[in-house]
Amino acid sequence: MSSLPSRIYAVVDQPRWVERLGGAGLRFIELYLRDLSEEDVRAQALLAQELAVRFNVSLALNRYWQTAIELGYEWLHLGPEDLETADLEAIRTAGIRFGISTHTRQELETALACKPDYISFGPVWSTELRGVKLTGRGLKQLAEWRELCCDVPLVAIGGITVPRLAECLEAGADTVAVMSDFIAHSDPEGQVQRWMNATSEEATPT
Repeated sequence: MSSLPSRIYAVVDQPRWVERLGGAGLRFIELYLRDLSEEDVRAQALLAQELAVRFNVSLALNRYWQTAIELGYEWLHLGPEDLETADLEAIRTAGIRFGISTHTRQELETALACKPDYISFGPVWSTELRGVKLTGRGLKQLAEWRELCCDVPLVAIGGITVPRLAECLEAGADTVAVMSDFIAHSDPEGQVQRWMNATSEEATPT
């Protein structure tokens, strides 16, 4: 089983967050870009990559697999809809490790057949993404995903906060993905430390 770089997987919408969160200590970050021209996607992906190198961050690019190959990204994240066009053989040949989002059993079966480096499940709790409200699927289904994924690493996402971390790990998540709890927080750097302290406590229970 391949391992993930960290128990905390931050999802950000601008390269500057790689500097801020990476500088505060996060080591696994995904760049989630939308509604940009091809040129802007490449420019922002390149800037984020340069910052990731500077701050020792393992960086994933969401969706744009051709750009990830061109720029030599370490990680790539794909949604179910991306599997219709993504060239998985080219991605693997480029040495890129990739994960796939899943929300339903059918999506999970399709994703597992692609032999990804991790599976993402969510939203665990109700949340909002780009103005769209998403209904939480719950810890019970997260635990079910853990069994179905066997030895494939599992990432939980959706409405996850520091107090909810332990429940996600107990349900079987290897890593938790966090977006708004960092980039919408009044003190993102301080929040990084709170998350890192929490994951350290979970790793070494008393």
